[in-house]
Amino acid sequence: MTAPLTATSAAPPAPPASSELPELPPPTGPLRRAFKHPLLMHYNRLIALVWAVNLAALWHGLSDGDGMAARSVSYAALANLTLAVVVRQQYVINALFWLATRAPTTWPLRVRWTLAKVYHFGGLHVGGATAGAAWFLGLLPVLATGGAPGDVLAVSCLLGALLVTMIVTALPPLRARHHDFFERAHRFGGWSVLLLFWAQTVLVLRDRGEGLWSAPETWVLAVVTFSVALPWLRLRKVDVAIERPSSHVVLARFDHGVTPFAGSSTTISRSPLKEWHSFANVPSPGRSGFRLTISRAGDWTASFIDDQPARVWVKGITTAGVANIETLFTKVIYVATGSGIGPCLPHLLACQVPSRLVWATRDPRRTYGESLVEEIRAVQPDGLIWDTTEHGKPDLVSLAYAAYRDFGAEAVICISNKKTTWRVVHGLERRGIPAYGAIWDS
Repeated sequence: MTAPLTATSAAPPAPPASSELPELPPPTGPLRRAFKHPLLMHYNRLIALVWAVNLAALWHGLSDGDGMAARSVSYAALANLTLAVVVRQQYVINALFWLATRAPTTWPLRVRWTLAKVYHFGGLHVGGATAGAAWFLGLLPVLATGGAPGDVLAVSCLLGALLVTMIVTALPPLRARHHDFFERAHRFGGWSVLLLFWAQTVLVLRDRGEGLWSAPETWVLAVVTFSVALPWLRLRKVDVAIERPSSHVVLARFDHGVTPFAGSSTTISRSPLKEWHSFANVPSPGRSGFRLTISRAGDWTASFIDDQPARVWVKGITTAGVANIETLFTKVIYVATGSGIGPCLPHLLACQVPSRLVWATRDPRRTYGESLVEEIRAVQPDGLIWDTTEHGKPDLVSLAYAAYRDFGAEAVICISNKKTTWRVVHGLERRGIPAYGAIWDS
């Protein structure tokens, strides 16, 4: 028999020995297992879908025999780039999560399993951005050979160069190695692209003799501009009270008239034009405001923990995150390591869906404080808190499966670093168990 994963005493329970853990079920059939490979995850499927639609449009345009007119190509480029921008808008993200989680738990698990992949929407962003850039680069020779005015051609070439630069800096290897540069290139490059699109539109419409506000591209650009500007219109500097239980982590409390929903995140900054960092909101039932759990994981977080600023910048609205998909299931397992407990905690406190916690972290009481650990144990008396200082690193895939089996759960949600998250998620999914975790696409 497998030892129960419990934590009912004042101290974390003795970890189950390897022999006490259940044997993992065998992987599913080769075809189904192939579709669970990271290369075929829903994020990449959405990229492929966007490109398939665009290739179909290209084939349809070329099949007419006369080729595609410059205006049709420019419309295709604008449509794709609009998709790339709008799908990242915070209100749109929240709407996508709201729609996906309307399905009742009586629906077939296979359907809910797929709907819960809603957080892969970034594939639409990447598909739209890359396809839009491809259409735009294809437009340049059409303009050059079609006798476009010099000013239109110059603006278009500069626009194309900026789009290529943004895509190159967003490639995963470069983005991971130079994230600050990627973020600034995306921010300032994106603003520059938008301004250049406006300039190009005005120049092209002038040469056609058309009015600015009678052209459909003007209204599309207006929507894109509003989408980009809206979060910045909500920019403000707010007070923050910081509790530092250890040199590794701080609990930052905010109470500026906003009490976010469980599973949302807030972006904060100490220098709004330079960099922004997103953290999971931890609202407490019956109390206004919220907390953020910020652990030492780089220069910015290290400086935040050491300096303990009294005020920070926030912008936009609280935005849904991966753990919001819990409502699609009757029971869930939360697997967290270290400060990954932050995104899990609001759901554990809300008790909206029956859940069981598996949390592996070093010296939890010393690192995160007695009060936070007791708060967790009060709502998760049967959860497992694994002290890696005392017991070493666990086999999280086996622990997650044991909790999933013993609790009778329908899904596992993992909040950890990239390597661990992917190991847990794909280790379970290839065995036919719905599993979810961040995909690091921003």
